[in-house]
This record gives sequence, structure tokens and C-alpha cells, in this order.
Amino acid sequence: MGREISAGVVLFRVREQREYLLLDYGAHWDFPKGHIEKGEDPQTTAARELQEETGIRDARFIPGFKEGMRYFYRKAGEGMLKVVIYFLAETATGNVTLSSEHSGYLWLPYEEALKRLTFSNARDLLAKAHTFLDAKPPGPM
Repeated sequence: MGREISAGVVLFRVREQREYLLLDYGAHWDFPKGHIEKGEDPQTTAARELQEETGIRDARFIPGFKEGMRYFYRKAGEGMLKVVIYFLAETATGNVTLSSEHSGYLWLPYEEALKRLTFSNARDLLAKAHTFLDAKPPGPM
């Protein structure tokens, strides 16, 4: 069985309320993420992938939030264990420039984002991020 390690970002912005960025991968809705390249630490990967997939460069990572996710899938007929390390970040940017990997994006408030996410593990991740932010005093962007 193969193994892949990736890193990603639960990205939010604050308008009238907190909104989370979800990407349309064509067959599912999820958060920005990608493979860790040689010599990169997971947070560097998360920031790079966010920039490559959305054009967003001003993400401010929130200290204290780091969540791992594990799942299995098939790649070219081979079983793969995928491990993704997620961080939480805030942006003031609203404009998104999508990479060719995605067919759309949405900024959604928490309840709507929960409904839009395809996979239960992504919904669990969003719930953890949202709870973490609710417990944290607001800081400057």
C-alpha cells in the first residue's frame, strides 16, 4: 500500500460573519491542500498550496491549530493511505484566482459550509476549526 502526505488550510475571512473558503474539485467540495515537497515543512506546504490553488498570499496562520486527517483511496488501482495535516488561517482577501485543478469556489458561513463539504471527515475538521475560533479572542488581521 502506498502512502501520501499532504498539507492544507481551513481558510476563513470575516465580513458580517465568519466565512470559510471551499473549493470545487469537480467531484467534491473540500479545502485547499497538496503534497508536501522535499525540504518543506507542512505549514510551508499549506501556504504554497493555498497560493497556487487560490492566488491568496496574505493568509495569517492562527497559532495553536493543527489537525491531522487520514483516509484511504485508490490511485491507479493501488490502495493509498493519505495523511493530510491542516492548519487554520485568516485572510482579508475575497478574490480568488483558481488553478486548473478546481472548477469553482465559495465563501460560506459555517452552517452552509458544513452542508456543502462532501466528506464527513472534512465536516469534522471544519467543526473543530470553528469551535477553536469561537473559543479564541479575536485578534487583528
